Amino acid sequence: MKSKKVISALLTSCLALSITFAPLASVADAAKASTDNSELINEVMKLLENYNLSDVDKETLIRGAIDGMVNTLDDPYSQYFNSEEAAQFEHSVDLEYVGIGVKLQYKPTELYIEEISPGSPAEKAGLKRGDTILKINGIPVDETDDSELSGTAGTKVTLLILRNGVTKSYAVTRNELNSTSVFGTLIGPKIAYISLSGFTQNSDEEFAAMLKKMRAAGMKSMVLDLRDNLGGYMDSAYNIVSNFMDKGIMMYTSDQSGALTPVTITSGSKIGVPVVILTNEYTASASEALTGALRDNKLATVVGTRSYGKARIQSLIAVSNGDMLKLTTQKYLTPKKEDFNHIGLAPDIVVKGKTAQLITALQIAGMKTLEVTGDHHILNINGLPFAGNVGLVKQGDKTYASSLVLAALVEGEITWDAKNKKVIVKSGTGTSTGFTISSKEALSQNGETYIELNAFKKKFPALAWSYNATQKQLKLSVK
Repeated sequence: MKSKKVISALLTSCLALSITFAPLASVADAAKASTDNSELINEVMKLLENYNLSDVDKETLIRGAIDGMVNTLDDPYSQYFNSEEAAQFEHSVDLEYVGIGVKLQYKPTELYIEEISPGSPAEKAGLKRGDTILKINGIPVDETDDSELSGTAGTKVTLLILRNGVTKSYAVTRNELNSTSVFGTLIGPKIAYISLSGFTQNSDEEFAAMLKKMRAAGMKSMVLDLRDNLGGYMDSAYNIVSNFMDKGIMMYTSDQSGALTPVTITSGSKIGVPVVILTNEYTASASEALTGALRDNKLATVVGTRSYGKARIQSLIAVSNGDMLKLTTQKYLTPKKEDFNHIGLAPDIVVKGKTAQLITALQIAGMKTLEVTGDHHILNINGLPFAGNVGLVKQGDKTYASSLVLAALVEGEITWDAKNKKVIVKSGTGTSTGFTISSKEALSQNGETYIELNAFKKKFPALAWSYNATQKQLKLSVK
């Protein structure tokens, strides 16, 4: 399960990482430092144990002292884990969890299922893409949390689902899930679409296998989707970069000394095809390292929105009692020595909206004919399912679609004229066309704008559209 709400929490807790493992010898040396301060800590702990009015637990005091030291670093990425927390952390980085196998999407007025993992408990129970979740275990979604979908393997969660105007209850049995981090498919004129959801210990091997499969299928270009990729093991990122470049600088690192050390690819291989990378505000850490490496070495065009901005590396350091310290030990810069921490990497081409980003990336990769189908929840491009939607809105006899999607299809850009309440579409040739709210050629809902399709087609005749009233699906196409 991964929703925007969950991603926001994970960014500051466990998954927004670039991880290395610290050598134990260096840890042992540090532990042999002066004991004066540690004796002071022990003295205070004894005073608390002996004289505090209420009972105190020694283990709780120790953990509180450790957490206090780590928190003084003012570093959201440094954390202390006991053995159980450490195990949970490593499982999360490797995309191992207990749940039902769905990706959720929050809208201001609803929560719905955007994607379902193949073979997952959700799929086996009969849940589908686009299903709106009304209640979780009998509680309305606006009064509970989607964390309720997680739990103990073998237990059940009950969901009240709205589908095509009909409500139905589904009981789904939670299970242990080990998600693959790499998904790939070939679309259009031999365009390889590869989505990388994290950098697990096996991501590099999974990516190499997928790349081999795409090459065998005749790949002529690639769209590499790093949106919502929170990071993971930097070694995996390094190995994946080596599939794109035979030699060169992947990044620079710097420790306490401040000296920059180049991290170089020495025995990689050239990708040999045009590459487009998709990024958004949740493209973080190791995925930013990959993006910066390919961008600065002129191996990829970056499309989307500015990335998260985490240019720091954590080391996992084992301590003597079996616990683990995750500590920020290095910063890293792109090959052009850009320190983007707290800033993010700017895309070469700024595109807002999940569907519009994907359409633009496919066009840059060589897609000449696009057929987009779906509604306000789901998306298919040339018959293949993707995360996103077409922003379908029906009002009486008028049919609207997302202005971002429509602009992307005709390779244009949109702006919002707040004064005149008008959506302006600027075509690739520089011509601007306005669609006003007052004329009902456009509408605005929950911060998004939509354009009436007949009005849009008059200005952009390359667009073809149709609405299937039975399936309640919209089809958009351009050639």
